[in-house]
Amino acid sequence: MKVNLNKQITQNFKLDEFLLSKFYDKDQQKKVLESVDHRVLENIHQLAEELQVLRNKLDQPIKINIGFRPLWWELKQGRSGSSQHVKGKAADIRANGLKPKYVAAKIEQLIREGKMSEGGLSDYNTFTHYDIRGYKARW
Repeated sequence: MKVNLNKQITQNFKLDEFLLSKFYDKDQQKKVLESVDHRVLENIHQLAEELQVLRNKLDQPIKINIGFRPLWWELKQGRSGSSQHVKGKAADIRANGLKPKYVAAKIEQLIREGKMSEGGLSDYNTFTHYDIRGYKARW
């Protein structure tokens, strides 16, 4: 499937932010793009809408470390392959100058207020994971 990486999904997010990552070499990145299907794109669009709400609340850019990770990549990394990243429903994010714990707390607040969808949420040392699995998951 051919994807337009420059496609603007929301006011502040483009498709490439969810599909390109520094974690992939050139050949892997090409294979990642070949792994994208319509379902993954639909999920990325929904995820981008959710993250736009967060970006508006924080009033500063959000950097996506990695979004979509195909099944072959997950398995290569020794993971189970059941990650929400495989579905295009997850992103590991950071906001300059804000601690991951603070970003996670803002997401929790927005979920409580009904402004963001319930899903998976965890803060790590350098990033916050958020996904739109549809039910509460914390680790």
